[in-house]
Amino acid sequence: MDNIILMALIATLGTWSVTALGAATVVFFKKPSPSLLNLMLGFSAGVMIAASFWSLLQPAIERAEQTLDTPAYAVATAGFLSGAVFMWLSDKAVCKMRSRVDSTPGMTEEKLNRIIMLILSITLHNIPEGLAVGVAFGTLQNGSYTAENLMGAITIAVGIGLQNFPEGAAVSIPLRREGYSRRRSFLLGQASAIVEPAAGVIGAILVVHIVTVLPYALAFAAGAMILVAVHELIPECQQNKQAQPYFATMGIVAGFAVMMLLDVMLG
Repeated sequence: MDNIILMALIATLGTWSVTALGAATVVFFKKPSPSLLNLMLGFSAGVMIAASFWSLLQPAIERAEQTLDTPAYAVATAGFLSGAVFMWLSDKAVCKMRSRVDSTPGMTEEKLNRIIMLILSITLHNIPEGLAVGVAFGTLQNGSYTAENLMGAITIAVGIGLQNFPEGAAVSIPLRREGYSRRRSFLLGQASAIVEPAAGVIGAILVVHIVTVLPYALAFAAGAMILVAVHELIPECQQNKQAQPYFATMGIVAGFAVMMLLDVMLG
């Protein structure tokens, strides 16, 4: 059991490190171009929308069919709506945090709300991903420790890790867009995935219980990500729409395509 927990911890530390690599892409923007950052903001929105289905909703439906008596469509719908409502209520709560606005020079309340919602949504998305890796390694106990099952767990960790690269950029680049320094944008971007190792260990320890909760958690994170992408990121990236009508839109399409490719290719 101890070895399995250690493997889950190492695997999720690896997925977190890939997120940090993705967040590090922000260092290339020494003097960010508004048009380029709108493109990357659109890319981030596309990544989040694609991840919401292929990384979250689809696995939630599959796991619900395998592990729960409740119809999968009910699990996915309930979790998805709960995630969206949670983010909506979080936005309402953030609007009341005026003292934080005053402590951040040059930061308007609207920008602060957007930043907090973005980081919160990606962090919520990373929790079920960490749980999924932990569960994959946790199932190796009870006589299931075979080379085939071990490679399956490693494949899941590698797949989630590769998906985390654009997700790291999906946090750090919008932060840079809002005027944060490259260093701070990177630190906050990589910090959004630091929950994965903790979630991975919890998933490995409580694998029996987590298997029943995981479908709801996956759908919950999907609802949160969709709300943020549609309500915050897409309108923000379209600020220069009149001068360049399809520039940011192509970023959304590209981000969706990249994330879809990674998810479908890596299973």
